[in-house]
Amino acid sequence: MFLGTHSPRLDDKGRLFLPAKYREELSGGLVITKGQERCLYVFPMAEFQRITEALRAAPVTEKTVRSYSRVFFASASDEVPDKQGRVTIPPPLRKYAGLARDCTVIGANTRLEIWDTQAWETYLEQEEQTFSDVSEEVLPGIL
Repeated sequence: MFLGTHSPRLDDKGRLFLPAKYREELSGGLVITKGQERCLYVFPMAEFQRITEALRAAPVTEKTVRSYSRVFFASASDEVPDKQGRVTIPPPLRKYAGLARDCTVIGANTRLEIWDTQAWETYLEQEEQTFSDVSEEVLPGIL
C-alpha cells in the first residue's frame, strides 16, 4: 500500500528519486503511464499486470475501453530504478504531466502518482472541501 506525500525533484536528465520507503517494493521494476488529471501513475509490475488482465477482459467492442487502453498502454514505460533509487521519466510523460523540476509524489493505495507540485497544490485546494463534505456515498458502510 502506498501512502503519504513526498517532494522529490527531477534532475537535469529527467530522473526522479523514488521515496525511500517504497524503493524496495519497486526495485524489481515498475510501470509509469499517463494518469487522470494530468498526473503520472506509477505501478509496481504485479499491479500493472493485474490491471492489464482486467483491461484484457473488458469488451473491446466498447469505444471507451479501446480509447482508454490505447492511451494507457501506448504511454506506458517500464522502468527499473537504479542503485540510488532513481527512475527516468520519459520526455513525453514529463510533458503530459507538466513536470519540470519540483514534483510531488503521493501514495494512492495501489500506485504512486507523480504531480507537478503547483498542479498538485491547485488540485488539492479544489478537492479538499469536496473530500470534507463527502459522506457515505463513496464507501457505504465503511466510514
